[in-house]
Amino acid sequence: MNLAIRLKLSTMMFLEFFIWGAWFVTMGTFLAQAFSATGVQTGMAYNTQAIGAIVAPFIIGLIADRFFAAQKILAVLHILGGVLLWFAASSADFDSFYPYILLYMLLYMPTLALVNSVAFRHLPDPTSQFAQIRVLGTVGWIVAGVVIGNFGWESKNALHYTFQMAAVASFGLGVLSFFLPHTPPAANQGPASLRSILGLDALALLKDTRYLVFFIASILICIPLAFYYQNANLFLNAVGVESAATKMSYGQVSEVLFMLLLPMFIVRFGIKISLLVGMAAWVLRYVLFAYGDAGDQLWMLILGIVLHGICYDFFFVTGQIYTNYKASAQIKSAAQGLITLATYGVGMLIGFTLAGVISDKYTVEGAHAWFNIWIIPAAIALAVMVLFLLSFKDEKVRADQIQH
Repeated sequence: MNLAIRLKLSTMMFLEFFIWGAWFVTMGTFLAQAFSATGVQTGMAYNTQAIGAIVAPFIIGLIADRFFAAQKILAVLHILGGVLLWFAASSADFDSFYPYILLYMLLYMPTLALVNSVAFRHLPDPTSQFAQIRVLGTVGWIVAGVVIGNFGWESKNALHYTFQMAAVASFGLGVLSFFLPHTPPAANQGPASLRSILGLDALALLKDTRYLVFFIASILICIPLAFYYQNANLFLNAVGVESAATKMSYGQVSEVLFMLLLPMFIVRFGIKISLLVGMAAWVLRYVLFAYGDAGDQLWMLILGIVLHGICYDFFFVTGQIYTNYKASAQIKSAAQGLITLATYGVGMLIGFTLAGVISDKYTVEGAHAWFNIWIIPAAIALAVMVLFLLSFKDEKVRADQIQH
């Protein structure tokens, strides 16, 4: 691969996920510190991700895929996003903060597909090279957490700096995007239709009973997942864990390690066991959070964080691999879009809403009953796991069938 292109694509991925990790992890703590936000308000703020995931196919399908070069759309979205993040940092209250973050996520979520599109188009061998580029995104997320922890912004009630840091990085990526390799729309695009934009051709997969069970389980498991994104940093700071954002980055480190093990595990044990291991990790993580503390039981909290690699890779990455395996060549992209919309869109929308309601129910005069807040998603994850165990018939795949 051309070294200059490799460096540009790697920097693109690093900044793409540095920006997201810079504010998303600690937003719940920021809202509590800056605005004394309720659980429902925090859920609304995190739900902007789900809304963005639902709207993203329209932006990609109607604009980026048909009329403009991907790198130019990426540049414009990130420059506008930088402006919105900067204003979000200086918001006086939740009512003024929310419109900025909603508009921002409507612009940011489509960029996740755009960076992949740019990378895939310019890698000579995407199957073997994409992971080498994409891992820089995980490194970016880790670095963001380390920076926040080292500056002590959580303990100093100074988390508005996270949005400013993300804004500067967003401006930087916006400028860099103009210098990325030219990625024009694919030639011979037919007229756009709502069905093609939303990837509804992939609904044919749901006629397969096995895939239907997996699809439903994917939506349901995103409900407890939302509790982690929304409450974990707030919880760790509330119970007295030092440099919580830095410690949460351990989860991304484990994500990289387990990603390397996943293909071998799938070939050896099959899709069903891999997915069940991911679900079981969610149950265990929340039980650890329910019983852990910042004293003698700190190891339980750290282990719960480190389990992120299994939680994410063994369910969500396995799910992407399974979707790719089940879909025909004509609908592979549509199928990935559909499962993303279902999980990060519909599933997370339900999850963040429920997490906000549960958080308020178990909060009295600003004090959270964290045991109750964590044991509920543990129970939900356990129920989904049992449902999946009883309903899903396993499928074995060969090593050559799990390549993206």
